[in-house]
Amino acid sequence: MRSLKTLAAAVAGSLLAALAITSPAYATISGQSATNTATTVTYQFGFTGAPTYARTYIDADRSASTGFATGGVGADYLLENGSLYHHNGGGWSWTLVGAVTFSNTGGVARWTVNRSSIGETATPNDADLVFQVESPLETSAKYTQVYSGGGGSGDVTYPAATDNFANPERGLYHHTGDCDKTDFSLSTLQSYRTSQGISLVMCVFYLAEYKNSAIAQSALDQLQQQLTTVRAAGLKMVLRFAYTTSTAGDDAPLSRVQSHLDQLAPYLSGNKDVIAVMQAGFIGAWGEWYYTQNFGNAGTVSSADWANRKAVVDKILSVLPSDRMVQLRTPKMKRTMYSTSPVAAGSAYNGSSLSRLGHHNDCFLASPDDFGTYENTSVEYPYLQSDTSYVAMGGETCGSNPPRSSCPTALSELAGFHWSFINTDYEPTVLNSWNTGGCLADITKRLGYRFTLQTGTLPTTATRSGSLPISITLQNSGFATPYNPRPVQLVLRNTSTGAVTALALNTDPRKWTAGATTTISQTLTVPSSLPVGSYALLLNLPDPQLSSRPEYSVRFANQSTWEAATGMNSLLRTITVS
Repeated sequence: MRSLKTLAAAVAGSLLAALAITSPAYATISGQSATNTATTVTYQFGFTGAPTYARTYIDADRSASTGFATGGVGADYLLENGSLYHHNGGGWSWTLVGAVTFSNTGGVARWTVNRSSIGETATPNDADLVFQVESPLETSAKYTQVYSGGGGSGDVTYPAATDNFANPERGLYHHTGDCDKTDFSLSTLQSYRTSQGISLVMCVFYLAEYKNSAIAQSALDQLQQQLTTVRAAGLKMVLRFAYTTSTAGDDAPLSRVQSHLDQLAPYLSGNKDVIAVMQAGFIGAWGEWYYTQNFGNAGTVSSADWANRKAVVDKILSVLPSDRMVQLRTPKMKRTMYSTSPVAAGSAYNGSSLSRLGHHNDCFLASPDDFGTYENTSVEYPYLQSDTSYVAMGGETCGSNPPRSSCPTALSELAGFHWSFINTDYEPTVLNSWNTGGCLADITKRLGYRFTLQTGTLPTTATRSGSLPISITLQNSGFATPYNPRPVQLVLRNTSTGAVTALALNTDPRKWTAGATTTISQTLTVPSSLPVGSYALLLNLPDPQLSSRPEYSVRFANQSTWEAATGMNSLLRTITVS
């Protein structure tokens, strides 16, 4: 595809063919958004690499039968770099409308256009959009914008924030020492959260002294102390157990692993509130399942070895609370022991073994196969992309390997494989290259979920026992979704007394798809017992086990909405209940 300024008739056929190409599995476009004020519309999306052109196709009347057909829309207008064009009809034919405000710095393309320039008058109050970059050519799925401020007195628009901040169970994590020997420092952990926006720490707990015996109570006490410190600091833990750091693979046999898991069971269940996810561990050097004396060594794994490996995972799943996930070191492990099919949408989060088994890659981008993480990328890449839509994915880098370990591939695979967390302490050469390459800040913000409120249609009055219709549109510009359950509540807080009433919303943030928008539309009932008066509306996503701890609630990436003291997000609306 070429610029409109140099387009010739001969190009039209190839252009139409290009537009028909399905987007590749790891499209560079992400974080799409469309917001508006009373007079302007702002379109934005993220991209990787250095494309020559950035485009937004605007189907202003939402009719695929009119305008230029692409991506399931009929585009009436086209934004290409700093210019706005109007479609003339009859295929690829456009007229320049004029220049618009445009920027494409830091891997983000952004336009601001007068609503009058695209004939937008809040009728029909929405538009279909398709975003695109070239080259290489990448085209997004259809994105529907609902305009706010179209005359409805209940409309609210929420400005987005661009800063990084701590959110539960996602982001960069610290791994600074062996968890069984080096005590966590409460003040250090607190500084991770307050100064670095980090909410996760890694705990690799070695059981080297107990290969031939039960775990000593002193070691169990040490584990509990570490969990208690993490909780006091307002963080969560990525937890792994192992027996050795030696490539001799001097681990423990299956029977010993199983008996140790029986000992660990009450500590896992009693502290699940601060266990973000558990890695399978136990087997081999560092608990990474390769060098092992008891379970098939150095990649030579018999059917009996696979059965023993599966017995370890089954045991972990049985003692770990059912609403927590377990990560396996390679896709082959899950595919061999459980199923070659990824988790289906209808089976996600149902408590089955398949739905609870995620992945960790501890040599991300270090070689063509990430040092043995992959055996057959043509099979495992699409499998992993699909599976990680619903299970936890994280890990670390382990060696510089440009250009594969550089920003373009890093961003593509972090998004494609839905990464939620990555080690900030290792490997420094790779992390430094992301910093100098200009993508580390973006990665830091987009690991896991990043929810941004866009618009809300909210009433200004309600009556006791009466209906309370709400509609809230939000965007997830993160690489992933949350992997642990949490409720979503509409909160009514009395502006005089501060009394709080929480109403459950029928939505699951684990299904607020990465790179897409979600609209929550529900008609609630105002409790008959609610005192008359004025109420602020807030959105609350508390931790089910730590609901009194605001630092464990989800913060939205908006300006002037987050309440650090309560852990709630203001919807910037006050209603009167009569």
